[in-house]
Amino acid sequence: MKKLNFSTFMLWAGMFFLYAPMFILVFYSFNESKLVTVWAGFSTKWYGELFRDQQILDAVWTSLLVAFYASTMAVIIGTMAAFVMTRFARGWGKLTLSNMITAPLVMPEVITGLSLLLLFVHMADLFGWPAERGMLTVWIAHSTFCAAYVAVVVSSRLREIDRSVEEAAQDLGATPFKTFFAITVPMISPALVAGWLLSFSLSLDDLVIASFASGPGATTLPMVVFSSVRMGVSPKINALATLIILIVSLIAFISWYFARRADIKQRASSA
Repeated sequence: MKKLNFSTFMLWAGMFFLYAPMFILVFYSFNESKLVTVWAGFSTKWYGELFRDQQILDAVWTSLLVAFYASTMAVIIGTMAAFVMTRFARGWGKLTLSNMITAPLVMPEVITGLSLLLLFVHMADLFGWPAERGMLTVWIAHSTFCAAYVAVVVSSRLREIDRSVEEAAQDLGATPFKTFFAITVPMISPALVAGWLLSFSLSLDDLVIASFASGPGATTLPMVVFSSVRMGVSPKINALATLIILIVSLIAFISWYFARRADIKQRASSA
């Protein structure tokens, strides 16, 4: 029998620390009792109650829409910022832009949310827009701080690519615009996908900034969950969390499967 060394022990201890709470949550999502800490028998009724709760369903749809649009806009803005940060000559303008882009990464979310709230209020007073805070203001707020993460991810990829390919395309007559979309974008596409997925996750998970930027007509899922937890944890929240864990696990497994197939094909072709 193989001895349990320190590295293996720390690995299993870390896995237990990370995933034991999730297994407990999944287990209690099938609890008959209304009390989430008291086991009263196996039941799936809370999943039915979850799908009959229109407030939670609306919040899920709102969060998905905001996350999709915010991550898409963040990729566009972040890519442009990363291009400026890596391709323009050094100067005070480039340094200022770099500092402004990376500021949301270290700034507390409550400060970011409060500043955006004051911005929306003053814009409404001066220009009459936005007339009220809702999904649009949440989308703008999430696009703002997610773009910083995309800029960091994409800029690291832009620094690694071989610029001679872009120069060769321009020597052959391609315009800078065509070179960017035909040469640069395919080369940085993994970073774009990674930035989009990261922004989607951050937007879907955000509570603080959304609380400042949203109004009565736009309530995201974290806001609904947080408000329900403050009034007492409902087993419906356990059921919702279980479904989210299941969906994320399926996406991760499918991604791993296709990545493994691609790796096997690459090894077979190179052999």
